[in-house]
Amino acid sequence: MATPSAVTRAGARPRRPVRTRRNTELALVLAAVLIAVFGYIEVGANIDGEVPSGAAGYGAALGVLALLAHGVIRWRAPYADPLLLPIAILLNGIGLVVIYRLDRATPGSAAAQTQLLWSTLGVALFIAVVVFLRDHRRLQRYAYIGALLALVLLVLPVLFPPVYGSRIWITLGPLSFQPGEFAKILLAVFFAAYLAVHRDALALTGRRFLWFQLPRGRVLGPVLLIWAAFVGVLVLETDLGTSLLFFGLFVIMLYVATARSGWIAIGLFLTALAAVGVGWLSPHVHSRVADWLDPLGSIAAGRGANQIAQSLFAFAWGGLLGTGLGLGHSILIGFAAKSDFILATVGEELGLAGLISLLLLYALLISRGFRTGLALPDPFGRLLAIGLAAIVGLQVFVVAGGVLDLIPLTGMTLPFIAQGGSSVVTNWIIVALLVRMSDLARRPPPPGEGA
Repeated sequence: MATPSAVTRAGARPRRPVRTRRNTELALVLAAVLIAVFGYIEVGANIDGEVPSGAAGYGAALGVLALLAHGVIRWRAPYADPLLLPIAILLNGIGLVVIYRLDRATPGSAAAQTQLLWSTLGVALFIAVVVFLRDHRRLQRYAYIGALLALVLLVLPVLFPPVYGSRIWITLGPLSFQPGEFAKILLAVFFAAYLAVHRDALALTGRRFLWFQLPRGRVLGPVLLIWAAFVGVLVLETDLGTSLLFFGLFVIMLYVATARSGWIAIGLFLTALAAVGVGWLSPHVHSRVADWLDPLGSIAAGRGANQIAQSLFAFAWGGLLGTGLGLGHSILIGFAAKSDFILATVGEELGLAGLISLLLLYALLISRGFRTGLALPDPFGRLLAIGLAAIVGLQVFVVAGGVLDLIPLTGMTLPFIAQGGSSVVTNWIIVALLVRMSDLARRPPPPGEGA
């Protein structure tokens, strides 16, 4: 006679136990730390011919942060996706190594140390989100408050002087940060909350126009009005990159909520229309468009290579395997070598192989975010996970496209890699939210449910 544990109810399939994969995550986290430490050592070996004196301290700091984050996941989110944290650790570690390498070419600069401090704050907020946010659905209650706070954060930089032609920074003594980095998370929460409630009305009601159906104005109007306010403020601040990010996020989440491909076509058309208008009216943006159309034009005019031309030379000089960390000349790009154009250093010193590997890491992080969204049972969580992953994807596309001269340069930061405290902190919060949501998505149902 079969034992009770071997018997299932009629018509029910035996459920396979869900593995937490925490040991797999631990092994990948340790591997990510070792890769970053090896890169740090390679920089010193190539430049000085010896192991840098700070290698042990750097490895210890990164290792402690990684193990703390892993321990909190093991404690509070045991069923979370095992790839999210290792990818974030590896990307953050690579960013610290590349910034340190560029510091060595900039006497008196200590940007890597500052970036490590910001990374520590980012991991601390990661831990706080995983510990205290037990259910992501609580965020849905504060969607409108978050949208208002995000708009305030975007307006604040108008009160401060522009930096490199854009009013996107808040400077308080020696510290400066971009509030728009935090606003994008709040806006994603608002879009997810609103579209989760009104997705049926957006998809099934309204008037048909050409090959798609337009929703009613009273349904689409509020979210469209808030989006227009955000984009309008960003255009006034000459922050084309964040404007493009917010617009892309709006179109992607609207498409996911309604499953209507016509929104993508409309989004591409409006993006092209807005880009032409802003490029024509703004001298700052117009110059970037001119450099995009003719990146070598400054050389022909006798003014020397501009930043785009220098970045293209760096990619070409790197070849397939790169020159080696510390042996490139991407510092010739100038003031934005550690921020907007840091990908050029990766392409020159790690080569095409390193560049593709980096982009594959981003692709894997984004795909795990999408997978988390598809596995969640609630519409709000589904939209929020996909929206957060889309934020990372859009940033990588905008930055890589600009540096590779595929699209006009827009001045955004490469997630986890580029210098920027507010950026690295925000990206750690995004990963924390995805970790928390993936834990719920992969967690087995209580006994007696779902059998």
